[in-house]
Amino acid sequence: MKTEIVEGWPQGHEIRILLSETDAAQVNAIRRALIADVPKLAITRVDFSQGVTQDNKGDVVESVNVLPDEVLAHRLAMIPIPTHPKEGLVFPDDCDNCRDVVEKDKGCPMCQVLYTLSARGPSADSDEPYKTVYAGDITTISDPVFDILPEHKQIPLTLLAPGQFLEFYAFAVLGRGRDHAKWTPAAAVGFRPQQVAVLKKPKKASILFDLGLKTSDGSAIDAKLFGKDKKITNINHVIDLEKALHQVGGGTGRDVDFDDAIVMETIDNAYVFSYETDGSLDPVTAFNMALSELNQRFVDLGEDLKSALA
Repeated sequence: MKTEIVEGWPQGHEIRILLSETDAAQVNAIRRALIADVPKLAITRVDFSQGVTQDNKGDVVESVNVLPDEVLAHRLAMIPIPTHPKEGLVFPDDCDNCRDVVEKDKGCPMCQVLYTLSARGPSADSDEPYKTVYAGDITTISDPVFDILPEHKQIPLTLLAPGQFLEFYAFAVLGRGRDHAKWTPAAAVGFRPQQVAVLKKPKKASILFDLGLKTSDGSAIDAKLFGKDKKITNINHVIDLEKALHQVGGGTGRDVDFDDAIVMETIDNAYVFSYETDGSLDPVTAFNMALSELNQRFVDLGEDLKSALA
């Protein structure tokens, strides 16, 4: 299998990768590994402060808000936690300090990232009816490298009214998507056969060209896009053109006159693989980790076979 990042990508957390000299089964194995096997951090336990107390102004505040603790814990679990494989964090069950400890006591700097939050509702003399608590209000007690990313800091968590407070400690550990969706690093994971667009009937294709459509990079969809050989091989342009062809397809009233003026030809054993991460991992790192997970799985399978046949 050969892999090549498509020109112009990644874009943010999205990526397109050309996989060649392979088949659909191998590509699908990568897809499944990316969704279910690539480890990432997620908040898995939250300890809430409970009761009634006085703040530093002498006001009495209570540990309540508009959401039950269970719902708030779920929202925290779905916040993308920055995951850095080079930091050397391990799974709690693999941690030398925690593997033999009961579940409720597991957690140490080797296998856990610790966060905290302390927020109060508006003061009694404030004109604001409530205060919104955001993911950006969470503070990292562990290494700052695990701070919530700026793009995720505006994720709302809950609302606090006057006289209310919210305090908790949250614990993030490594996990895999096959155990819970909060540990899935990627979404919209899919692939399609690589295609080239061929201009068969230039005159009839003008029905599409006259619509004034453009590709995602701003190029006009016209005869010039096909070049002298009347083919488009640029993967991004082919995908854009495929979408544009819906304007002259069945049900548009243009399909008869268009008469398949442009056709898509499939390249054997080549696929365009695309997905978007949640930001906890950059897309290239996530892809490489998926390949590593698959490689280790087959190594383990080979060892099991040797043991069984010995």
